[in-house]
Amino acid sequence: MPQTLSASDMVTPGSLSPPATEPTDGEQAGQPLLDGAPSSASLETLIQHLVPTADYYPEKAYIFTFLLSSRLFIEPRELLARVCHLCIEQQQLDKPVLDKARVRKFGPKLLQLLAEWTETFPRDFQEESTIGHLKDVVGRIAPCDEAYRKRMHQLLQALHQKLAALRQGPEGLVGADKPISYRTKPPASIHRELLGVCSDPYTLAQQLTHVELVSRPKPPSSPGIQQDPHRYTPCFSDKTSNLEAYVKWFNRLCYLVATEICMPAKKKQRAQVIEFFIDVARECFNIGNFNSLMAIISGMNMSPVSRLKKTWAKVRTAKFFILEHQMDPTGNFCNYRTALRGAAHRSLTAHSSREKIVIPFFSLLIKDIYFLNEGCANRLPNGHVNFEKFLELAKQVGEFITWKQVECPFEQDPSITHYLYTAPIFSEDGLYLASYESESPENQTEKERWKALRSSILGKT
Repeated sequence: MPQTLSASDMVTPGSLSPPATEPTDGEQAGQPLLDGAPSSASLETLIQHLVPTADYYPEKAYIFTFLLSSRLFIEPRELLARVCHLCIEQQQLDKPVLDKARVRKFGPKLLQLLAEWTETFPRDFQEESTIGHLKDVVGRIAPCDEAYRKRMHQLLQALHQKLAALRQGPEGLVGADKPISYRTKPPASIHRELLGVCSDPYTLAQQLTHVELVSRPKPPSSPGIQQDPHRYTPCFSDKTSNLEAYVKWFNRLCYLVATEICMPAKKKQRAQVIEFFIDVARECFNIGNFNSLMAIISGMNMSPVSRLKKTWAKVRTAKFFILEHQMDPTGNFCNYRTALRGAAHRSLTAHSSREKIVIPFFSLLIKDIYFLNEGCANRLPNGHVNFEKFLELAKQVGEFITWKQVECPFEQDPSITHYLYTAPIFSEDGLYLASYESESPENQTEKERWKALRSSILGKT
C-alpha cells in the first residue's frame, strides 16, 4: 500500500502587452513568456516581466508560475526588494515631484500585484523587512491618491490574519494515528464498530470528503517550492508536518478500514463490513474524492484482509473489482488519470459545490511533482531559467489549490468525524493476529507467525 506517499481601477491580468526588455543570449525582446514563447529566459528578464508599469500588468498565470519557481534562484525577500526597487526606479518614485497622472495609472497595478503575492504566498512576508518594503513603495505613491494607503492597510490586515492562521499549525489528527495492540475483545470504552456509528455508505463518503476538504490539517494556501539551506525541493508547505499530516491521514484510513474488517469474530459480519466499504468507496468515486477511495481500496488489499478467503467468498465482489480497475497502478495509473481528468472537467463546468469537488490521490500528486522537479533541469546550458518546466509545475500545483478552495457542501457530523479521528486502529502485527484468529493459518509460515504474535502480543503460547 502507498506509504508516502490560489479598486475599480484594477486591470484584467494579461490584458496588456509586457514591457520591452533588452534581449539577452537568444531571448526575443518584448516576447510574452506565456502562450508559447519563449520557453526559457534569464532571471533578470523574468523579474522584469513581473514588474507592472503604467501600461502593463503581467498575466495572472505568469505571476503564479514565477513566484512559485523563483525561490529556487532567489530568496523571496530579495525578490521583493528587487521588484520594489525596479518600481521606484522605472516610475521615478524617488523624485521630489511625482508625475501624478502616471502614478495614478501605475498605482492600482502595483497594489494588485502585492495583493496577489500576499494572498497566494503569505509566508514570503513573515520577516519584518518584507513588510518594510511594502510600506515603503506604497508610501511613495500614496501622496497621489490617499486610497492607496487605505488599500495597503487592508492588504496588511488580511496578510496578518493569514499568517496567524498558518502559525496555528496542523490540528485534528494529533495522536490519532497511533496503532493499538491487538485485543481479542477490546473494551467497549475504546471501541465501537463503525457500522454502529454510520451505516449509510453515502453519508460516510460525505464525511470523509468533509475531512479531506475541511477538517483535516490543510497545507497553506500557497503550496510551492520551498527553500532549504542545503537543497531546494518541491513540497506543499514550509513545514513538513503539514505534508506528514496528509500521509498520516491516508495511512490512518487504510488501517482503520483493515481494523474494522478484521475485528468481527464472525465471517458474515466481516463480509458485511467489506461490502459496506465497497459501497463507501464507490460513493467516494462518484463524489470525486479519489484520496479516500484509494485509502479504502488499499486497506482492503492489505495482506491481513486479503488472506481472509472464507470471508471474501461471502462478498459480492463485482463492484470492488470495478473500483480496483479504476485505481489500478498499471500504466502509471492510466485509468485513474482518465477519471481525474473527467472530474476536473466536471468541476470546471459545474454550477454547484457538489459537482466542483476534486480530491486527487495525494501521494501520486506528490510523486508527479517530485519527478517533474527532479527529471527536468532548472537551468538550461546557456544559464537561462527553464521556464517551460515551471509552467507545468505551476499548472499542477495551481489545480490543487483551486480544488482545495472548493466550499464543502456537506455538513459535518461530529460523531462520525470524531470516530474517524479517534477510533483505535491495529498495528500491522495486530492486524495479522486478528486475521489469524478469524481464519486459521493455512501454511507453516503463517502458523509460525501466528504463534510468535500470540506470544508477543497476548502472552500466550
